Amino acid sequence: MKGKEADTIKSLKQFFTAERPDAYTLEDLRNILRILRSDEGCPWDRKQTFETMVSCVLEEAGEVAEAVKNQDTENLCEELGDLLFQVVFYCQMAEEQGLFTFEDAVDGISRKMVRRHPKIFGGDLPETDGNEGDLWERIKQAEKAKNHKTT
Repeated sequence: MKGKEADTIKSLKQFFTAERPDAYTLEDLRNILRILRSDEGCPWDRKQTFETMVSCVLEEAGEVAEAVKNQDTENLCEELGDLLFQVVFYCQMAEEQGLFTFEDAVDGISRKMVRRHPKIFGGDLPETDGNEGDLWERIKQAEKAKNHKTT
């Protein structure tokens, strides 16, 4: 680890304690993951790859679905946190490899939601039979067709 990065990790670690009185933020979670993946972090977290984390993300998504089925909102909150951790973990690994950042993922999904809700945010409305699911699928297919033309 480079000197400046090591100093940053060291200074970040002091903010994370089990007795912390205030609530953690999304940025805190991202910094916790940076620490875990650093040379001073957790060996297990450091050695993970996109491929090794697939079973973890599938397990957490399944636990979210199970909590919903059981109408267990207390557990749902915990499981959504676990699933969010997986998303942040994947983005951290991608950033380390220079592939994309968490901000890129947030920008991408935000743009997609705006595009796929033209009745709310404006934009081109494809012909549909009035079914919102049909509208979503038509927009999705148009996006795929456009992406295939440009690649």
